[in-house]
Parts: sequence; structure tokens; C-alpha cells
Amino acid sequence: MNALVVVRRELRALWGDGAGKSLVVIAGGWGLLLGARMIYPVLLPYFRESFGLSLTVAGVLVTILWLGSAVGQLPGGVLADRYSERLMMTIAALVVAVALVVVATAPTAVVLFVATGLLGLGQSLYPIARITILASIYPDRIGSALGVTMATGDLGQTVLPPIAGTLAIAIAWQAGLLFLVPFLAIAAVALWVTLPKKTGGDTDSGADALSLEAARTVLAEIRRANLGFVAFILFLYILIWQSFTGFYPTYLVEEKGLATSTAALLFSLFFAMGVIVKPVAGAAYDRIGIRGSLVLVLSGPVAGFLLLPVLSSFWSLVAVTALVSTMLGSGAITQSFLADAFSAEIRGTGLGVVRTATATLGAMGPVLFGVIADRGYFDEGYVILGVIMLVVIGLTLRLPKPSS
Repeated sequence: MNALVVVRRELRALWGDGAGKSLVVIAGGWGLLLGARMIYPVLLPYFRESFGLSLTVAGVLVTILWLGSAVGQLPGGVLADRYSERLMMTIAALVVAVALVVVATAPTAVVLFVATGLLGLGQSLYPIARITILASIYPDRIGSALGVTMATGDLGQTVLPPIAGTLAIAIAWQAGLLFLVPFLAIAAVALWVTLPKKTGGDTDSGADALSLEAARTVLAEIRRANLGFVAFILFLYILIWQSFTGFYPTYLVEEKGLATSTAALLFSLFFAMGVIVKPVAGAAYDRIGIRGSLVLVLSGPVAGFLLLPVLSSFWSLVAVTALVSTMLGSGAITQSFLADAFSAEIRGTGLGVVRTATATLGAMGPVLFGVIADRGYFDEGYVILGVIMLVVIGLTLRLPKPSS
């Protein structure tokens, strides 16, 4: 009962003073964008068949998606500081809608790869603006607000990939992409109409985000105690997460012998757990800090990755998927910490630098994992991910406790 009281209190605080409508629109747009991105792993077998892709080349395709999702975050953050979060998030939704149309009509693999990069680039314009506007709307509850938003992202990743898989089976794989286009157009209109024009200060101060002095300020803040360390932890987490999600449905089909629909169901379960894990993780960060909350959410995946190669029954795979899914809380924790660490004037630029650097390096994960899988070491790849996760936990334990 006490837990329910806390949840109700948090929800009332998040909804109060007219902020709730903005939170709903921001979270809804994020859910659509992440759902669109996570349709790719479900449709990867169709891409391989239609365009003749090996596992390694399929890994390159996924890496291009992640690279696109990374490289736009720095300019997206700078432009959010310079102009407005509303503008950047609206553009993001529209660019992704256009990219989905191009992917669905791609006549060659080259067009598929270019359109995939465009999809990732459009998606990358959204996350920094989302964080900075939430930090302005909820200065005392950024962990909870970001946790709710990220949970909605997981709701999109839970619901949309199975729909895409079903449409691919019933109609064609192209239908699994095109059904999202009208929803993204609606989201773009809702973002533009609902959100405030500017939350991070005036245009002149935003222009300073492009100056050399601002760059020095950002780098100085990153060099402060723990910021670079947390960025390295975030990089390793992104490497693991992208490698796992990029190939998990394919792994379940080709190595565990599951039907495509069953693999999509387990993949959705992974993100469905995030709907619960992320708000809890964000609230835990607000209360006990980054060290304790990170260790809690990263312990389960170690066991899950190590057990995955030796288990094959459906229900054991359900249990392993649930174990691995607790790592989804990591983003709400590390990104809340980084949002708190940067001052409001350069928050977008600072977050853009960190997220672009870590996500760009982490995007190498899928192609490396694809190379390992192509050589017959699919199972061993997941053991490697478990070992890297142990390293992440070890690094997390070196962070100072909140009291220090």
C-alpha cells in the first residue's frame, strides 16, 4: 500500500501545473520513434531475404541505424539550445516518417542502407531535446519524468514490433513499416501545438552554445569528477544493448528454432519489462543516487547472458529475457545523472557531446557481433556480453556513494 501511495504522489506531481500534457506528448512521440527503430530487428530476416544480406552485412545495416541515431545528437542538442526543443522534436518525427517510406520502397540494398541512415539521423534529433525540456519542466523530478518517458518508449518497442511482424506475415514486410507513417505525422502536429516555444533561455544565450568558449565549458564540465567515468559506463552499456537487441530475434529463430512470431513475442517481452523497470530506476536514482541504482538494474543481465546459450525451452527463454530486461533501467539513471551534472545553459550541448560520442562508439557493437555470429559463435557472443556487463558493474562500484 505504501508503494501505491508513493506512485500516486509521483503521478500527481508529474501531472500538476499543466505539465502533464507536455509529458504525454513528449513520451508518446518517443514511443513511436523507438518503436520504429526496434521494428528493424524483427524485419531483419526479411531484409536478408529480399536484399541477399549475410549476418555480417545485416550487422552493418543495424550499425548504420545506430550510427545515425548517434551522430545527430550533438547537433540536435546544440540546435535545441539555439532554437527550441519543440522544433527539433517535430522535425525528428517528420524525418523518420519520410525515411520509413523510402525504406519500404527501396529498390536496392544501397537505397535501403541510405534510408536506414536517414531514419537513424531523424531519430537522433529527438532524445537530447526531450531530456532538456523535461529538465526545465521538472527540475526536481527529472529522474521520475525521464523514467516515465523512457518507459513509454519501451511501450512503443513492446507493441509496435509485433504489429510489424504480423503485418509482414499477413501482407508484406513493407506494411510493417508504412503503418507507422500517419501516427508519426500526428505526433509531429501534437508536439508543435502542445510544447512551449522555448524553455532553455533566449536565442542569444543559445547562440553561445556554438562558441569556442562554450565548447571549453562543456569539456571542463565533462572532465569534472565522475562525468567522464559515467560516460564510459554509458558507452559499454550502449555497446551491450545494441548488440543484444540488434540480433536477439534472429538468434531466437536461427539458433533456438523459434517461429518468427514467437521470437517477436519474446522481443516484445524484453521491452514490456522496461515499462516497469525504467520508472522504478528513475525514481531510485532520485532517492539513492547513481551507484546503488545502477548495480541493482545491471546484475540480472549478467546471469541472463551467461544462461542464454544453455537454455532452449520457451519458458526458460522467457525467464532469461526478463532477467536481461532489467538493464533497460540503466538509461534512466545515467542520463538523469548527466542532465543534473550540466548547467541549464549548456545542458543540450553537453548531453549531445556525451551521447554522440558514446552512442557512436557503441554502434560498433552490432557489426562486431554480426561477424562473431557469422563465424558460428552466436552463443559465445552472448557470453562475451555477460563478461562486459560484469566489467560495467565493477566500474559502477568505483563510483562514490552519495554521502561522499
